Amino acid sequence: MIKRIPTPFVGLLVIMLGIVSLTVLSPTERTLGSNVRIVYLHGAWVWTALVALIAAGLSGLTGIILQRISLHLWSRALGRVGTIFWITYLPISLWAMQSNWNGLFLAEPRWRLAVIFAISGLLMQSGISLLGKPIWASAFNLIFSLMLFLALSQTQDVMHPSSPIFASESKEIQGFFLSLLGLTLLAAWQLAQWWYRYDRDRYRASYVTQTPTHIH
Repeated sequence: MIKRIPTPFVGLLVIMLGIVSLTVLSPTERTLGSNVRIVYLHGAWVWTALVALIAAGLSGLTGIILQRISLHLWSRALGRVGTIFWITYLPISLWAMQSNWNGLFLAEPRWRLAVIFAISGLLMQSGISLLGKPIWASAFNLIFSLMLFLALSQTQDVMHPSSPIFASESKEIQGFFLSLLGLTLLAAWQLAQWWYRYDRDRYRASYVTQTPTHIH
């Protein structure tokens, strides 16, 4: 008997197919040619990671202030999703380097920063899972997001323009990028919702006697 695939994963698969299709159909650029398409994907992917991580930090901060378990669980879910997008953005970045720079410039400051935070993010999320209590996710995600954005603000741009898409005069390029970013954000939201519901159900099952009304 064939098991039914959970609806969230069907939706996520459809969104991912949309991301691939939109990337393939994206407009080329005069200098980079068709290689610019991987730059679109690279940009959308890393911005989605950043949005998810800052959302995890804000959810964590609000959860700590309001003492809401639901917000701690949202912080945990968003932190995991942000870390996944951050880690998977690394091979996309390597692809973009090879395609557009004809080499892998691993000493590039933002690349080194990305690797450091990918490793530390993975270790942190593993630690959060081991600690168990949702409030730890809020605390660590808040600290991690603050450290990441502080580090990004102090990292020098070398061969890595801060906003190449919006520096372009082409509205078509900007429109395709924003559409691609919308799809990657939707994919992240879909994954975060699944993770939140999974953790919420586990929490309810484990702590059924502890103020279940605080979880929505």
